[in-house]
Amino acid sequence: MIGIVDYGMGNLFSVSKALERLGADYFLSSDPEKLAEAKAILLPGVGAFKDAMDQLNALGLTPFLKDYALSGRPLLGICLGMQLLFENSDEYGFAEGLSLLPGTIRHFPGVDADGNTYKVPHMGWNKLKYQVPSPLLNGIEESHVYFVHSYLAKTDSEMINASAVYGEEVPAIVSRNNVMGMQFHPEKSGETGMALLRNFINLSESKVTL
Repeated sequence: MIGIVDYGMGNLFSVSKALERLGADYFLSSDPEKLAEAKAILLPGVGAFKDAMDQLNALGLTPFLKDYALSGRPLLGICLGMQLLFENSDEYGFAEGLSLLPGTIRHFPGVDADGNTYKVPHMGWNKLKYQVPSPLLNGIEESHVYFVHSYLAKTDSEMINASAVYGEEVPAIVSRNNVMGMQFHPEKSGETGMALLRNFINLSESKVTL
């Protein structure tokens, strides 16, 4: 059973429908005691980093998510949910994150290394480029996925399983052991996105510690 964290800032409908299409058992909750029963946790998110952390803190979900990560069970953040896994962000003022992954969240500069300007937010389809192997990528070819974001992660290269290019390298899939994140929306990314979610579901059903 996969627990989807409901803290008032998630794209719950599209994520839950994607899990339904894949035949996965899931539930939505903001109750740490209920979520603790899940074999895996999915942390979705849309909106601003600081607002999201305020909500997680108010609901007592911040310490829960940190403890859950220590349990070794799979924890996946999607879009803003991925960004919350990092140490901090400067979006609408400095805010500390969950610090489950090393790195920070910063705004797209809107100008590349050659001085060319590009639009922010990053919105649209970009191709993944695989880097560090991950069970999330098993059996899936490099393909296009759908992004909508104005901020990106700055992290160590060994954390980046897949990247995309939009003005600069964008960490698209990141992980450290059982803590994983996808900057794009897998639930809106066609067959590739569904295959990635299927691999996450498979991890939740596996007895192998990541």
